[in-house]
Amino acid sequence: MNAIVVVDSHMGIGKNNGLLVHLPGDLKYFKERTLGKCVVMGRKTLEGLPGGRPLPGRDHIILTTEAGYKCNERENNRCYVCATKDEAMKIIRENYRDEDVFICGGASVYEQFFQDCDRFYVTHIDEAFEADRFFPPLGNLEKTWESEEHCENGHRYRFCIYERR
Repeated sequence: MNAIVVVDSHMGIGKNNGLLVHLPGDLKYFKERTLGKCVVMGRKTLEGLPGGRPLPGRDHIILTTEAGYKCNERENNRCYVCATKDEAMKIIRENYRDEDVFICGGASVYEQFFQDCDRFYVTHIDEAFEADRFFPPLGNLEKTWESEEHCENGHRYRFCIYERR
């Protein structure tokens, strides 16, 4: 499976259930990588999306302990609601190839699935923000690709791919 995330220089990913900064180029990169795939995220991450609705053109697996939670499906995509990682993994195994699954957050979802991912699409922002949620340390993952530097809204960033060897 894959994880996709944008982090600051201290591996911060968010604050108050929102992104640290708005980077249109990163949102485009996210869309290019995940369109037509399955994204796995927590309920709060879903509710932080525009309109609190699933992203078009992607299947969604939503993790939540909120009993009876309903996901508003969009045309031509599926939305599964799971209470546990085991439930989510069963759906993934039955319906998707590992390379077509992207773990998208929040922090607890990244932590739960970190060891199940072999490829990590990480957007590194070259500054620190005040964050209250963090991505796990990349440890001994190997960086296999890095883009040139981009700059938007006064923020420098680059796209990297890390792989488990």
